[in-house]
Amino acid sequence: MTQKPIQLNAFDMMVPVHQSPGLWRHPESGVADFTRLSYWTNVARTLEEAGFASLFLADIPGVYDVYGGGADATYRGGVQFPLLDPLVAIPAMAAVTQTLGFGVTASVTYEQPYLLARTLSTLDHFTDGRVAWNIVTSYQDSAARNLGMQGQIPHDERYDRADEYMEVMYKLFEGSIEPGAVRADAEANVFVDPAKVHDIEHSGAFFSVPGQALTAPGPQRTPLLFQAGSSSRGQQFALDHAEAIFLSGGTTKLVRRWVDGIRDGLEERGRPRDAVKIFTLATIVVADTDEEAQQRFDEYRRHVDTESALALFGGWTGVDLAGAEPDAPLEYVATDANQSALASFTTLSDGTTWTVRDLAEFVAIGGRGPVIIGSPATVVDELERWMQETDIDGFNVSAAVRPADLERFGRFVTPELRRRGLLTEGEAGQTVRDRTLGSGPWLADDHQGASYRVSP
Repeated sequence: MTQKPIQLNAFDMMVPVHQSPGLWRHPESGVADFTRLSYWTNVARTLEEAGFASLFLADIPGVYDVYGGGADATYRGGVQFPLLDPLVAIPAMAAVTQTLGFGVTASVTYEQPYLLARTLSTLDHFTDGRVAWNIVTSYQDSAARNLGMQGQIPHDERYDRADEYMEVMYKLFEGSIEPGAVRADAEANVFVDPAKVHDIEHSGAFFSVPGQALTAPGPQRTPLLFQAGSSSRGQQFALDHAEAIFLSGGTTKLVRRWVDGIRDGLEERGRPRDAVKIFTLATIVVADTDEEAQQRFDEYRRHVDTESALALFGGWTGVDLAGAEPDAPLEYVATDANQSALASFTTLSDGTTWTVRDLAEFVAIGGRGPVIIGSPATVVDELERWMQETDIDGFNVSAAVRPADLERFGRFVTPELRRRGLLTEGEAGQTVRDRTLGSGPWLADDHQGASYRVSP
């Protein structure tokens, strides 16, 4: 088995139901309190004690309203609705932790870069360099309509626009306010040195930002950059910008195909094959023994809500399966939504024919990744197998019953990982970039964002 350390992020969302529709009804579920700040500060403490490097928070700017032509199933099932703004809670979670990082999702389609740069730099200051940005282009028609558009920007055009967006962000983070610009020198009567503040003078096809950044960059300058695009165009964007990539695939063969493509792409760009860290989704159901874990999983299955699972899938893909025959095979349909979600069950399924029933049952616990069931030793054996067969760097761990499964991970799995020497521990004062990449607090010199850096 591999001796490569396993990096862990928790994958969660500030909603009643994230990846496992119906499990909010489980007796051990605590998500009825998800609107209380104490719920999230307790989660943060739990994860830090369990050795997680970060809490990765998903977000969407709209409602899943595809299934059945509306949002009723989404409402009934609490399917990523209602949802809170994750950026608001980060400072409170940072205040009760010392080593845990926070991956926040923000859309380059709907957020203005000038203001988002201020928000992310503020969070970088308030967390002492423990914030990461999950860059998304978003995929919901409902979001586009509610934000003043007729519909989504076409899929590939969203990424073309995102490339320019990132250019603006690099200029604001790296090229506008030099290191050492903030002097707070009372004797010289200089708080900020004017010679070290620069207008970015950006004028492009999509954005015009002539002035300077509003906020001096934090400890990382550019926050650690996460990306989860798995479509062809999304993968190209990730190779150009991401420092960490999040995949969701149900088999090691599928994930290995994506990983090899990423590492080959990095090499083609003249960068080391390991320049980007790669994580894949996994849901863990653990107990003292394999038999008890299987019993627990069987109990989980009694709480699943397949209609809500199809509402979730419809939101991801833009494909409405309401009224479809349960045993009808899935077919690929190109949409401007999340293309990789549907492809993973059709064109990328290695010849397996998925029916509507299969899909609903699979998505109902754990979304699009594997569910690993067993004793601590069995779970860690399986995590090691995935590491070895896919060449990933770690996992984004999703909980079916929240937050109980994260607490159980810390109680059962973490001690086994530590016993085998597979879990690296964070250090107070370490940025999330340094903990994740081991390369210091700033963007690597060979990252394209570093080319916008001004020297002190």
